[in-house]
Amino acid sequence: MKAIIIEDSRLARNELRELLKPHKNINLVAEAKDCEQAVSLILKEQPDLLFLDIDLPDGTGFDILEQLETAPQVIFTTAYDEYAIQAFEVNALDYLLKPINPEKLKRALNKTLSDSSLQDDNHSSNYLDTNNKIFIKDGERCWLIEIGNIRYFENCGNHAQVFFDNNKPFIYKSLSKIEQRLNPEIFFRANRQQIINLNFIQDIQPWVNSGLLITMTDGKEIEAARRPATRLREMLSL
Repeated sequence: MKAIIIEDSRLARNELRELLKPHKNINLVAEAKDCEQAVSLILKEQPDLLFLDIDLPDGTGFDILEQLETAPQVIFTTAYDEYAIQAFEVNALDYLLKPINPEKLKRALNKTLSDSSLQDDNHSSNYLDTNNKIFIKDGERCWLIEIGNIRYFENCGNHAQVFFDNNKPFIYKSLSKIEQRLNPEIFFRANRQQIINLNFIQDIQPWVNSGLLITMTDGKEIEAARRPATRLREMLSL
């Protein structure tokens, strides 16, 4: 598992590096001391895991995640426990308070390995895998959510609303931009306003003019006109 340490303190980086030495399944490929350097290294190295400090000289660990199209697994490392609630809201894999306890680090890494589904990369496709995670920040709330857990996207002008669990934050990308990165075998453009996850369809009924009325698992009804309805029938062998 490829990992990057993002930490502004040289002493803290050295300490964590030493603590990681016994863990042979962790391949430390780079270290960064600020947000700018971190984003560059993440894009270059494509790590599976980040040891991410929250307070950095040029921003926060959340700022780094916000700049990534998809995010690796994250273990937050920080001296400030007031960030703990926010860290868990972002669905981080774990949260380690500095100075880092070796046993807590071991438990966090065990959780990483057990939770991680390190799928084979499909370099022939530009589509995001359902196991890929995206970081969403809406106001003071943050989420690190797997693509496959998103029920649907809705168009809101130059940005989109994302529906998953009981949440519906906004992201500042157009629905067309989002559609370009989604696997069309899983995410279906039902109409100009919505892209739906086929795995969250509860019911499909005939609708006017050879269209379809799609009911999602949360009860949301989505209309597909004749042309997209025809494609959906072919996809689902209806």
